[in-house]
Amino acid sequence: MLALLKAFFAPPAPGPDDGFGDDGLRLAAAALLVRVAAVESAKLANKRANLHAVIKRRFRLDDTTAARLIEQATEADRRAVDLYNFTSRIARSLDDEGRRRIIEMMWEIVHVGGPVGDVEQNFVWRAADLIGVPARERIALRRRIAARAARGEPAFAPLSSPAAI
Repeated sequence: MLALLKAFFAPPAPGPDDGFGDDGLRLAAAALLVRVAAVESAKLANKRANLHAVIKRRFRLDDTTAARLIEQATEADRRAVDLYNFTSRIARSLDDEGRRRIIEMMWEIVHVGGPVGDVEQNFVWRAADLIGVPARERIALRRRIAARAARGEPAFAPLSSPAAI
């Protein structure tokens, strides 16, 4: 009986060959990105395309693997009742630089297809607060990405180490 209760409350085991690591860090990061891409429906199509590009470039994935990660992240986001599962994993697993990179990716996604709305800004603010990125750094990141978007520059270069996010 005790074993049954332990099995019931244990976190789900990762898929046999999901390619995203045992700790689910990429999935947690991608789920936050999926959520921010869905915040304002007026820019949804542009943000979804940008989401794919950011995930592909940032995690150094091919199109199929990036699409599969987005699909898994979308399902994880659908099942989530709040952001805690994602943000707590990110906060525990990444250093300050890694957490800032997550917020950079969020800003890149929302800066596509027009001005950033209040709901989008509020979502990034909440996520940054939950993963431990101070307001000053969040604002500096927003300004840097907005300037790059205004110049039409790609905001991110691929990482040398995919595990570093």
